[in-house]
Amino acid sequence: MPPAAKEHLSVTPEDRSGLIAGIAAFATWGLIPVYWKLLSHLPASEILAHRFVWTTVFLVGLLSWQQRWPEVREATRSRRALFYCLASGLAISVNWLFFIWAVNVGRVIETSLGYFMTPLINVLFGAIFLRERLTRWQLVSVLLALIGVLNLTLGYGKFPWLALTLCVSFGLYGLLRKKSGVRPIPGLFLETTLLTPIAAGYLIYLQRAGTSTFGSASWPFVLLLISTGVVTGLPLVWFGHAARHLRLTTVGFLQYLSPSCSFFLGVFLYHEPFTRAHLVTFTFIWVALVIFTVEAVWRWRSGREREALPEPLVQSAH
Repeated sequence: MPPAAKEHLSVTPEDRSGLIAGIAAFATWGLIPVYWKLLSHLPASEILAHRFVWTTVFLVGLLSWQQRWPEVREATRSRRALFYCLASGLAISVNWLFFIWAVNVGRVIETSLGYFMTPLINVLFGAIFLRERLTRWQLVSVLLALIGVLNLTLGYGKFPWLALTLCVSFGLYGLLRKKSGVRPIPGLFLETTLLTPIAAGYLIYLQRAGTSTFGSASWPFVLLLISTGVVTGLPLVWFGHAARHLRLTTVGFLQYLSPSCSFFLGVFLYHEPFTRAHLVTFTFIWVALVIFTVEAVWRWRSGREREALPEPLVQSAH
């Protein structure tokens, strides 16, 4: 074997650590319904408010440790960046709210459907808002996903509004984050910081109204609420390490680990209803994703398109 080929096939410690970090990040995002279930007796709005507050606190420590405050200061000098961070913060707040609510009312399977559809929605948004031309196979993938949604609507008699809300809000979030031009962790900090005053005000209102559980809860439960910041921020650190040391195609395959974990949780752990109509719809989505992924890998290998990692993938914190 030529020396160049041996070098190409060698696996470095950075490759291994990147793969471990990537699996840890996407597995955490896929298994996070187990965590939200522990808080299921709280309203989703109260959980969301705590998530914003404690994520901001966690990111303050992380940015200080990484000495990345100059990136934050540079972003705050741009009104355009602040506007897009505020808009993307609102989009992710909608996504987080509906995801937490869905998990706690027993609709984990539908959340996995939404996140399986997200890559296809990203392609569609790119075509609509960024004037990116759809390839023939990308168009086929989007049409197959549409058929799957129509099947669930007509065959099961129930429009999958929750799945569509999750994938559209997340796709919109990714689009806004891409337009902001701010890097992932500083961007998430600005998003949460801009909305934290509203979240903190809401928690103060609940406290004064006597309906907040934070003040009267046990210490283990208080620590569980505080850890919402760690659960949100830590997988992003793992993902950042993986993105630096893994090939784009590897990260692209790993992204399907998250909704797959949620799907298996919904079916086998929480025993949510999974009808024939669900099976047909998921089959259409999975076939669409196979076509989408194979076509993306072929384009990448052929050298026709070497794009940067999509922003929605960078910010896939559920």
